[in-house]
Amino acid sequence: MQEIWTLINKMSPYLLLGFGFAGLLHAFVPSSLYRRYLGGNDLRSVLWAALIGVPLPLCSCGVIPTAMSLRKEGASKGATTSFLIATPQTGVDSILATASLLGIPFAIVRPVAALVTALLGGEMVNLVSRGDKSEVAGQQSEQPKENLSFMQRLVEALRYGYVDMIQDIGRWLVLGLMIAGLITILVPDDFFLRFADTPIVGMLLMIAISIPMYVCATGSIPIAVALMLKGITPGAALVLLMAGPACNMASILVIRKVLGQKTLWFYLLSITLGAIIFGLGIDYLLPHEWFTAHLMLSHTNSHHSPAPFSVLCSVVLGGLLIYGLFKRYIPDKGTMRKEKRQFKVEGMMCNHCRANVEKTIQQQEGVTTVEVDLASGIATVEGSFADEDIIKAVQGIGYDAQTR
Repeated sequence: MQEIWTLINKMSPYLLLGFGFAGLLHAFVPSSLYRRYLGGNDLRSVLWAALIGVPLPLCSCGVIPTAMSLRKEGASKGATTSFLIATPQTGVDSILATASLLGIPFAIVRPVAALVTALLGGEMVNLVSRGDKSEVAGQQSEQPKENLSFMQRLVEALRYGYVDMIQDIGRWLVLGLMIAGLITILVPDDFFLRFADTPIVGMLLMIAISIPMYVCATGSIPIAVALMLKGITPGAALVLLMAGPACNMASILVIRKVLGQKTLWFYLLSITLGAIIFGLGIDYLLPHEWFTAHLMLSHTNSHHSPAPFSVLCSVVLGGLLIYGLFKRYIPDKGTMRKEKRQFKVEGMMCNHCRANVEKTIQQQEGVTTVEVDLASGIATVEGSFADEDIIKAVQGIGYDAQTR
């Protein structure tokens, strides 16, 4: 418990600051800006998609509906793939948290690696997609957020950063801390030392573990810390930090369904190659102490009394986590009216998913109001419409839906 408490105290000020930046990005950066530069089937669109995706605080499930929406609005396959690779690996919150626990070098390498792997994957997809008749620009949709006043945007930023974001990644952050604690207790101190002379073996092990599982960019940090303290190399830790957040089984299945088998293979290949190349670069080309000095110093001072400000931030973060998880898993039945028709939507993992499903249904002809409850997966729709149109629209952004 001491190790977990130490991790929380070190991360909480940076996490609270990162959540605030995330809210400001969401509320003040126009959504149309994200789509404007992603329509071309060229390197420029891939680069813009990666540059836009790196600071965005979207997890690997939240990025799926966002990317599918961009694709539907006219983004090319290459740009969509680039966005899918770059976005979940980083974010302002995870970059700040990485600096707090693993040091500045790790915090610099993470977004650089995300950018490079996104460019690699996106351009590979572009090369095989040129001439594809499915590369057609879509219709841009209405963005009500852009009509808000400054104060409304500020309120939206606070709500998004400290409520929605907490709901989306809070459980994965808690899970990451728990896994870190279990690693510290259960894994023998010399377990990963056997891979010290062959880092590539440790990296391949991290790839095999990371690709199918779900862990967010921030939640992966305490796991990497715990593994490094057990002897894993900094390069292998970077592989976990890249491959873990970048994909999971949900994203694999959706990409295969919406973008095709060929795009899926290039998506996985770019993440795997990029993670291993950057991992080997850290272990063989860069000074080892750059990536271990901060960690060792933090571990040496882990038994010192934490600063009062850090404790206060941890208490605030804990309160936000409890509130966010309560709101996520306890449906608000008071908002559900019996006269509305309901649909069961499968596959929603976070508030980004909920918002995209809600927006997609709202755009269907004849729909007057729609409410989507994340906890139950129920979309309650009012208006004059065909059920088939609602189901088809939801399936078009990567989810399964059926009447209830």
